[in-house]
Amino acid sequence: MDTILVTGGAGFIGSHLTERLLGDGHRVIVLDNFDTFYDPAVKRRNLEAARRHPAFRLVEGDIRDAALLQRILPAEPVHAVIHLAARAGVRPSIADPVLYQSVNLDGTAKLLEACRGAGIGRFVFGSSSSVYGNNVKVPFAEDDPVDHPVSPYAATKKAGELLCYTYHHLFAMKVACLRFFTVYGPRQRPEMAIHKFARLLAEGRAVEQYGDGSSARDYTYVADIVDGIVRALERCEGYHVWNLGGSKATRLDELLEKIASGLGVPLRVDREPMQPGDVDRTWADISRARTELGWSPRLDIDHGLAEFLNWFRSQRGAIREARS
Repeated sequence: MDTILVTGGAGFIGSHLTERLLGDGHRVIVLDNFDTFYDPAVKRRNLEAARRHPAFRLVEGDIRDAALLQRILPAEPVHAVIHLAARAGVRPSIADPVLYQSVNLDGTAKLLEACRGAGIGRFVFGSSSSVYGNNVKVPFAEDDPVDHPVSPYAATKKAGELLCYTYHHLFAMKVACLRFFTVYGPRQRPEMAIHKFARLLAEGRAVEQYGDGSSARDYTYVADIVDGIVRALERCEGYHVWNLGGSKATRLDELLEKIASGLGVPLRVDREPMQPGDVDRTWADISRARTELGWSPRLDIDHGLAEFLNWFRSQRGAIREARS
């Protein structure tokens, strides 16, 4: 039974990954600081199933705490680290770029150094499609230039990939950098687009549409992302960068129509200008992941959105029952 450390394991993607790893027979240590970017109680609920598993351990702490990392890693027979902890969000990073550098870059550096000191040679880094910036060539391929990030968040993810490469080059660490494309599904963070849109529409409120609706994103269902992470962990030899995306771009106005239709409510839109840091579109070329990982997404946006909305309705029902 291999022991795997998952940073940010109480979050949206991390909690799904933790359950998958436990189900696959691994021992899992989750390191999470339960920050207040969104309600920490949500993240604690994310771990309810994992907490009942005998091979699960939770450590509450910050990845920037070098002393804590040095206590955890040498004391545990950790086989690999999957690093998902990060300060998330493009727009908030513009408001506080120093914080994003501290968490996403300094935290990653301290974690890599702790792994080196503990002799942990396998490292999976959760990167982002945001590193591609406003690349005009689509779909985005891993060999495309990523030298012009348009937000501090994107810059920290690009820098994180470079740090990972350096540790591979100097210390022969086996590293996979995974560029996630707009992940959605059950437990999605409340400020993320699909969750936010669904909540506003369900409450009979208008959604803010930035731009004319033609901006597009490559939406990827969380279970597909988790499957890609597991495959990357198993096949991580040398240094690799892999796109994990739905391989289809969906326009914003089309997405809003799908959510409103799925909820059975009218669509009300307040149109606003495009926001700084936003990109026109994302679209993943997954040829490399398909060839090297044997990975491709299973759920398209229509089926994945139906799964999300089923979960969304169940959560709202539970809240109403708790209040009654």
